[in-house]
Amino acid sequence: MTYSILAREPETGALGIAVQSKFPGVANLICHGRAGVGVIATQAFSNPDHGTKGLDLLALGVPPETVLDLLLAEDQARGERQIAILAADGRAAQHTGAAVESWDGAASVAFGEDALAHGNSLTSEDVPAAMVARFESATGDFQERLIAALVAGEEAGGELRGVQSAGLQVFLAGAGYGGRQGKAVDISIYDHTDPISELSRCYRLHRLSYFGSDPDNLVQIDSKIAPYLIRLLMREGYLDPDSSKSADIWGPDKIAAMARFMGVENYDNRIRDDDLIDTEVLSDIRARKGS
Repeated sequence: MTYSILAREPETGALGIAVQSKFPGVANLICHGRAGVGVIATQAFSNPDHGTKGLDLLALGVPPETVLDLLLAEDQARGERQIAILAADGRAAQHTGAAVESWDGAASVAFGEDALAHGNSLTSEDVPAAMVARFESATGDFQERLIAALVAGEEAGGELRGVQSAGLQVFLAGAGYGGRQGKAVDISIYDHTDPISELSRCYRLHRLSYFGSDPDNLVQIDSKIAPYLIRLLMREGYLDPDSSKSADIWGPDKIAAMARFMGVENYDNRIRDDDLIDTEVLSDIRARKGS
């Protein structure tokens, strides 16, 4: 009824899970993670307690295979579980119960260098392998690669019953709003006719509001950009019309007005106190506000 991918980004330490299912609000049941520790996906007839207990064991240094054995040893419904564990150091383990393998459709798993994917009630046993391959070959940031893996799973046939919900969670020390949560992304699409596309759209929105600027994307507000922003700020009521006559292309009054505008428009983590602007923000402003 579900397929998911668990992955890590060794360069940054990020850990993530992306999931899609023909079941409402699937991410709330399936996804479990902790920055610097690992990620766990508990699906089929999910037991969310396995996520909490499993992470506690991983945090103590217990290997994923042993964690899995300990969780299943006390689970009378182990045959109806599908569980995947990926530790921060890359070690992984996976279980698909005998009952799950007897359900309509395929139940399978695929392992990659820094990822594993698994699923049940699939149209093809190749779905997880397609997801891992896409994750490993995709461009973009870590989150975009996880979403790309879901797209690959759907393209490979996905789940027998279709689509309904999707989710993306990414864990990283020092991440989150203001760098205080240890969770860089937590997006759940509860019920949608195209949940993966909606997940992608929401991630783009999340990225603009929650992530800081990439220094490589900062450009100077010069004589080509300033007139547009000045017109925008006057039209939106943040700048007095007389300000456009200022000798400064982008002086203190305009910097302050732009900061107020960006705060209202939820670009909180990309507000500047200088004459630079994030090109990603500028493109989004143009798309939403026009010329």
